[in-house]
Amino acid sequence: MNIPILFEDKHLLAINKPAGLVVHGDGKSSNYTLANWMLENYPESKDVGEPIDLQDGKTILRPGIVHRLDKDTSGVMLLAKTQEIFMHLKEQFKNREIEKTYHAFVYGNIKEDEVFIDAPIGRSGGNIRKWTSGKDMRNSKSVRDAETYVKVLNRGQDSTVGEPITFVEAKPKTGRTHQIRVHLNYIGRPIIADSLYTKRGAVLGFTRLALHAKEISFIKMNNEREIITAEYPEDFLFALQQFDK
Repeated sequence: MNIPILFEDKHLLAINKPAGLVVHGDGKSSNYTLANWMLENYPESKDVGEPIDLQDGKTILRPGIVHRLDKDTSGVMLLAKTQEIFMHLKEQFKNREIEKTYHAFVYGNIKEDEVFIDAPIGRSGGNIRKWTSGKDMRNSKSVRDAETYVKVLNRGQDSTVGEPITFVEAKPKTGRTHQIRVHLNYIGRPIIADSLYTKRGAVLGFTRLALHAKEISFIKMNNEREIITAEYPEDFLFALQQFDK
């Protein structure tokens, strides 16, 4: 598999993950993952990171995996080549020193130019795969604080069906599972083609979640801050062409 490398030094690399690629296995599926790609191309990273030990005795290797993107989310990801940088980045994530910027298309019109969403996220009571904010949270044990800053980049509509659409930038201040998806759904503006959180039909040609990790900012081993940007994939470029502002 050809995965674009955006940055690389002796400690780490940054890639532009394609949509549809799972980051690491779950012990059930044999699908090709980003962890498989890492082992193939950087075999020296085999013992870098933290594997997962399952209840059935299986161990899932996660070579170099410091953070995740959902399967259908594209964009920039950091991968550790050494345990030293793995721990360095892990600490930055823990202290919220790493800044991530996402771009997304959402259904409907967000009236405010900027929205700060401060809503705890927990497991959904109706679907074990889903996370939620508000009254539908299953129990207090899974609930964590979550904050997302959303900025409107453009408002418009699909040029073929005329449905109102907003193009947004989202910056999560915390790192909860599905955070941007949950928070945008919480304010009534789910991400286009998010089959888990909305039943609305796809527009702008999307056949997958319309979410792209556009930029990441972090501190390298030499204590210099690095900012890496990932170009839009083809479906985002097509959507922007179909987006009437």
